[in-house]
Amino acid sequence: MDRNTIVEAVNEAVMDALGAETDEVMPEATLLDDLGAESIDLLDILFRLQRSLGIKIQAAELAEYVQGGIPDEEFGDENEIVSAVGLAQLKKVMPQIDTEELTGKLQATKVMGLFTVDNLVGLVEHRAALASV
Repeated sequence: MDRNTIVEAVNEAVMDALGAETDEVMPEATLLDDLGAESIDLLDILFRLQRSLGIKIQAAELAEYVQGGIPDEEFGDENEIVSAVGLAQLKKVMPQIDTEELTGKLQATKVMGLFTVDNLVGLVEHRAALASV
């Protein structure tokens, strides 16, 4: 499955689930903060992607993809601030983040607020690659 097919499917799923306009669904737009998605909307988007692309992604898999399998106690500290290990993982799946700016400040509960449309495309590409193996 090529990237253009995935980008089109993600954009359509996001627009349909959120009632967003084409010009709002930009690669750098964050799903939660910029586009106003809520948890239920993310499930709707994942369901729409499953229907259009045949790739099933569960909500737990989204969190696992972002956290990279790093245990909670290593991903964040006792104050729920994302650790250096956690930030290094986030940089892999969300290359747009500024890890220097976020060091010692990013609350684990705020991570998904940084997840963009393009990051969702990356997740779908990742799942598609796993499915083809």
